[in-house]
Amino acid sequence: MLNKRFRFHSRGGVQYVYRHGKTIRSAKASLVYTKNTRGFQRFAVVVSKKVEKTAVGRNRIRRRVYEAIRLYKKEQNLDIPYDFIFIIYSKDFLTCDFSEVKEMIASLISQSMI
Repeated sequence: MLNKRFRFHSRGGVQYVYRHGKTIRSAKASLVYTKNTRGFQRFAVVVSKKVEKTAVGRNRIRRRVYEAIRLYKKEQNLDIPYDFIFIIYSKDFLTCDFSEVKEMIASLISQSMI
């Protein structure tokens, strides 16, 4: 799991990113991102009830995405001060292979750095 320091703690921070951020979309998820003044990255994962009705399923998706973020951050050694919000809108994250999840997260983050 991603360290608590690198996750959002308030609703205000998420709303700020939604209002001022840029969006990148893929087939199963989208990424909203913006610069921050904290000096480190923060991440959030949003999974709607439309994607998965049960809290257990939504939390499983969220945990898989946070783990993919943690591994990508460890591999790439990223330290750029950005806020990232991943919005998941496909139920496939629950059943697909973890390597696909890692690949999608890596491609979204790398597109945001261009």
